[in-house]
Amino acid sequence: MSVEITENGEVHIYGRERLGDRPRIGILTSGGDCPGLNAVIRATTKTAFWLGYDVVGFRDGFEGLVDPIRFQVLNPRNTAGILVQGGTILGSTNKGRFAARVGESGRVELDPKLVDRVAETIERMKIEGLIVVGGDGSLSTAQQFHEAGIPVVGVPKTIDNDLKATAFTFGFNSAVLCCADALDRLHTTAASHQRVMVLEVMGRHTGWIALHGGIAGGADVILIPEIPWTYENIIAKIEERRTLDKHFTLIVVAEGAHLPSGGLVLDDGGSQNMQVRLGGIGQVVAERLEGMIEQDVRFVVLGHLQRGGGPTTFDRVLASEYGAHAVRLITERNFGRMVCSDPPDICHVPIAEAVDQIRTVDPGGSAVQSARAMGMCFGDTPGYQNPFHG
Repeated sequence: MSVEITENGEVHIYGRERLGDRPRIGILTSGGDCPGLNAVIRATTKTAFWLGYDVVGFRDGFEGLVDPIRFQVLNPRNTAGILVQGGTILGSTNKGRFAARVGESGRVELDPKLVDRVAETIERMKIEGLIVVGGDGSLSTAQQFHEAGIPVVGVPKTIDNDLKATAFTFGFNSAVLCCADALDRLHTTAASHQRVMVLEVMGRHTGWIALHGGIAGGADVILIPEIPWTYENIIAKIEERRTLDKHFTLIVVAEGAHLPSGGLVLDDGGSQNMQVRLGGIGQVVAERLEGMIEQDVRFVVLGHLQRGGGPTTFDRVLASEYGAHAVRLITERNFGRMVCSDPPDICHVPIAEAVDQIRTVDPGGSAVQSARAMGMCFGDTPGYQNPFHG
């Protein structure tokens, strides 16, 4: 690794391999990590290589673009084997100077001088297009880059699967598998001791992980932000199971599910990335239920286990397709766009459209209806109701 100090004192840190004379594509990973990021990096690198491009991977998200510039040259050799690895070899951050999202939909304008510095980096390093891999916050930053004339394309990444412009984001399937695996394990211990087990999963504004993970893991109760619920209805479900000689209950709850009072449970850790940090609803639900029923109630918080580990085969394929098609957008000079999944095709939409609103669970949608039909409870009714017959 070499270091260069410019006349104005700016430090540039370069990777071990020097850049060649071929046209260049940049890529960075930003926001929370998730399985599949390395698959995107690998697909981008391999596709660009065969099309005659060098690839520059900027370190630590947007922060690697300025003060000081930090990057590494990527090629098929040094990205070999990362398809199955979790995390990101480039590093990431969801804090810092480039945060451009507050809450669910609020936008924060970046410092124009900071954006100008990014533009200088892109021009100086002769980057023909920058691929930003991230969720709604990172893509909001990418949109401001686009508005400033920086050639950028987006790749959607979030385990919450809540970007409206795409059917799937990579990382979601892997998070659902983690949730289902946890429920499988809780099932045996809950049945052995006739306990109620509460599993808290991620999902700030939406309940996609709780819904799909709950169905895949055979949960009895699923609590999500989109459907109001009460403790009395949960207890009714527990009692209903007892009449069927089932003396244990599995409950999965999204961290962003509102309490019956309407409030959210906040993590004592405070705020992060200008948003309140959620967490702790699993414990709140467990403690309240234990005071209302004569049965042991325990809780488990999956937390960052959902972000760790390698990607599922579904996420490997999706992330690889996203990386390849992101390169295609750059070669076509189709900037300001985000690749998206519209099964069975990979398409693209304006980044501004992708971050305009989130995709929430439809309480009357097919997944919720299927869960209800199988007897799963969403805490909004006291007993089983067949959704197919009103």
